[in-house]
Amino acid sequence: MSKKEPVSSGGLKKFRLMYKNSVLKILCDKNLRAVAGRELERNYSLLENYILENPFFLSSYEPVDVDETAPNIVKIMTESTKKVGVGQMAAVAGAFSEVICDFLLGNGAKEVIVDNGGDICLNLRRERVIGVYAGTSAFSERIGFRITPDLGKIGICTSSSSVGHSVSLGDSDAVTVIADSCPLADAAATAIGNEVKGKQGIKNGIKRAKKISGIEGVLIVIDDEMGCWGNLPEIIRI
Repeated sequence: MSKKEPVSSGGLKKFRLMYKNSVLKILCDKNLRAVAGRELERNYSLLENYILENPFFLSSYEPVDVDETAPNIVKIMTESTKKVGVGQMAAVAGAFSEVICDFLLGNGAKEVIVDNGGDICLNLRRERVIGVYAGTSAFSERIGFRITPDLGKIGICTSSSSVGHSVSLGDSDAVTVIADSCPLADAAATAIGNEVKGKQGIKNGIKRAKKISGIEGVLIVIDDEMGCWGNLPEIIRI
């Protein structure tokens, strides 16, 4: 199954930022591609250089301490993953989405959607539907979240054991977490996904989600089964 875009452009300007291993798909009401590209490169280089000096930051499955001189993106990743109990790299995609979203909003944009491989940070001015991709599951691209502007800036992040290149120790086709913080949603999706195993997978995942402070809720898909918990936006058929 080919993956569709999670949200239609709906009158927004569409552009892509690519730098080394990062590929960000962006919808925005202002064409800020050039300056956003430079901001991506700047943050990528800061993180890359930090990892060169602190290689354990890259490989740890638990959050490692960082000092006050660490770059802002490192601090963002650290703050999020300490709430979850996973290594900082579990929040890297969500952190880049949020950093670029904040940058665009700070440079005059009013409506922004940044999609970093399924980890989405957005701030809307009109209602939109964000689709859920869950590999070969019957629910894949057939359900979505109705997102309204009153939610403000939020993160919608998905982890999967069957889709993509990120590490997941569970069996889920999709674990989608919504939170005010995109890196927190990213880290939480990874942690919850690791618990989604066997016949009690959805139950175990929801049990883990309830222990994570700061997330709004979670949607879990395994094959033809789906479960959810929390204060989620309306889930609709698409």
